[in-house]
Amino acid sequence: MSAPDKLKANSNPPWWKLPIVWLVIAGPAIVVVASLVTAGIAIKHVDPVLDTSKGHVKSTVEEPAMRARNHAASPSLQPADR
Repeated sequence: MSAPDKLKANSNPPWWKLPIVWLVIAGPAIVVVASLVTAGIAIKHVDPVLDTSKGHVKSTVEEPAMRARNHAASPSLQPADR
């Protein structure tokens, strides 16, 4: 076998021997694995559902913040020019 025949045989390798193929496959594969890991973490560590239907402060620590929030949301009772 001469040198040109060896070049012709090696110029068209099988697809699994090309590095670009593995780069194209690895990108989506990494994303799929990461999404499965994220879903597993989300399922394993579920946040508790908070009861907001009552609308009252549950502790005295939160009371000043709730009062300030309600004051900011309510319309002013005094005219602004006084």
